[in-house]
Amino acid sequence: MNFKLKVWRQQDRQSPGKLIAYEARDISPNASFLEMLDVVNEQLTLRGESPIAFDSDCREGICGTCSLTVNGEAHGKDHPGAVCELYMRKFRDGETITIEPFRVGSFPIVKDLVVDRSALDRIVQAGGFISARAGSAPEANSILVPKHESDIAMEAAACIGCGACAAACPNASAMLFTSAKVSHLAHLPQGNPERESRVIKMVERMDAEGFGNCTNTYECEAVCPAEISASFIAKLNREYARAKFRRSVEE
Repeated sequence: MNFKLKVWRQQDRQSPGKLIAYEARDISPNASFLEMLDVVNEQLTLRGESPIAFDSDCREGICGTCSLTVNGEAHGKDHPGAVCELYMRKFRDGETITIEPFRVGSFPIVKDLVVDRSALDRIVQAGGFISARAGSAPEANSILVPKHESDIAMEAAACIGCGACAAACPNASAMLFTSAKVSHLAHLPQGNPERESRVIKMVERMDAEGFGNCTNTYECEAVCPAEISASFIAKLNREYARAKFRRSVEE
């Protein structure tokens, strides 16, 4: 298969960027999208040109680092799944493919298709943890968790932190990501001691990072590789309102 590529090239966050045309020839239909970029980069290297910078790690849809926008869609058109799970057989032979980084103000471009998504890490650092004594693993049955609650917690914990939800949202909102991290611990007894302070700190950090607000377009849910439900955003809103109310009563 042969493809015409339009790839965003940008030296660093201060430099202007633009789309550059490349050709990808003799690509196997069973090659993944990132493997196709590997082939293009090998050809560029052999010609003495600078290869296209892009992020990847596990290439199994687990790590969330392959943050690419393909033809205007976060992670491409084969949802659910990360772009590393997108295969070239999903495209037409001879098709023109536009490849850009995630377009989120809170994700500054590092180089070419690489963006800095550390804003998501700072949201988690603000409160996405529990305070517990370190030591040997506790007995599994010492804290009983109802099956229904554990299932919901596991569903929220499936978030891989890729940032596609913010990239797809017209408001560049990180509400789906933040709601998954808040809901994960809110449904477990280990998360109860810091339940209220957690949600306030994480929402405040999210706002400080410059993410937009949710207006229920559900684009986040549509592109999420882990199929995180937008219903968690409602859970986040309830948790936040509860925490703010209890704090106002205490004050």
